[in-house]
Amino acid sequence: MRRLPEWTMIAPGMLNSDPAFDSLQGLSVGDALGAQFFVPGSSVPDLLAGRLPSAPWPWTDDTEMACSVYAEIYERGSVDRDALARAFAQRCEPYRGYGPGTVVVLHEIRDGRPWSEAAGAVFGGLGSWGNGAAMRVAPLGAHFADDLDRAAAQAALSAEITHRHPEAIVGAMAVAVAAAHAAKTREKSCAPDQLLRVVEPYLVDGLTARGIRRAGELLGCTVAEAAYELGNGAQVSAQDTVPFTLWAAATYLGDFPRAVTACVEAGGDVDTTAAIVGGIVAAHTGLEKGGATRGIPQEWLAAREALPGWVFGAQRARALQRPS
Repeated sequence: MRRLPEWTMIAPGMLNSDPAFDSLQGLSVGDALGAQFFVPGSSVPDLLAGRLPSAPWPWTDDTEMACSVYAEIYERGSVDRDALARAFAQRCEPYRGYGPGTVVVLHEIRDGRPWSEAAGAVFGGLGSWGNGAAMRVAPLGAHFADDLDRAAAQAALSAEITHRHPEAIVGAMAVAVAAAHAAKTREKSCAPDQLLRVVEPYLVDGLTARGIRRAGELLGCTVAEAAYELGNGAQVSAQDTVPFTLWAAATYLGDFPRAVTACVEAGGDVDTTAAIVGGIVAAHTGLEKGGATRGIPQEWLAAREALPGWVFGAQRARALQRPS
């Protein structure tokens, strides 16, 4: 018998009271489902018809790193880069799909090299502009839903540990602010262009910002058209990933299944695009419970591999502090 996921052990009411945890759940479900489309036999037409890949769905490095971000934010209340770098390095399981550059950086940190040196040395000293900083940051943004400036600043700190290039940092900031806005407008109607307008003040000119602005011009087009214009993560860069994910999140903010399915339709780095979109949208919808929004389906959540037990230490501690 497959054991129940760890989230079933959390105190009643917790799942629907914490947008950051819902964001983590949505990120991990998107990641795990997206990863199934690198496995022979998974079919996009089947998914569109409502037929899911066989369970369980293992999650990847996207979820592993997001769990560390989530746990650290709740334990400390803000990003301590030294502590988060140690957490990333100690928990890194390369078989989860980490990029080779990230594995090198995290192994060097584990061996005692300062994270600033390890991350700053890659790509000829320019730092990585990959999508890894953006893929893990949505729960952080949801946590700081009441302060978009802080969400952006904390996202930048979390990014620098592994991704020092400005494109990657801007991508992480944009995703965090989008998730913060999604959580702030939780279960309310939100026009598609509103999410992109909220992100605009946090953009720094460059390829990622240019793509995000272009995403605003493509609202209303098809998934295929958006992916063609904006990229689908196939280049594993912030500028090739974040614009499409913000387009998808803005377009389907009230519909988690459709938002994640759009990422699968687009192809490319599906686990990462679905993780980013899932994290943003779930901060807005929560779990599936009827009403105006469509949240994370229980069937999808049950199919996803259980999250690591250590991520729930902070959640349980918070539950115990609440009055009964």
